[in-house]
Amino acid sequence: MGLDIRLPIGLMFGLLGAVLAIYGVVSDPAIYARSLGYNVNLWWGVTLLVFGAICLYLGRGSAAALRRRSDTEAEGQQGGTAEQEIGGEAGRADGAGLRG
Repeated sequence: MGLDIRLPIGLMFGLLGAVLAIYGVVSDPAIYARSLGYNVNLWWGVTLLVFGAICLYLGRGSAAALRRRSDTEAEGQQGGTAEQEIGGEAGRADGAGLRG
């Protein structure tokens, strides 16, 4: 499972924030009389955009770390130790190389 939940949530909040902020910019200022003149659509849109950007940034960082970790594990599984590749006694599965 390589999907970090912060990526789709950040995308969702970012898109919703963009729509709300754009609506706040182009809407009629008269509709904000009930909110004491504050353009709540614009402010909440910007807030959602910032939150979405933070989620995307943190999710991108953890996705990169997960990718590096899986690459390191894949390299470790592909190559064995030098003794195992040569067929040394320490690498024997039956344990005969461990006896004295």
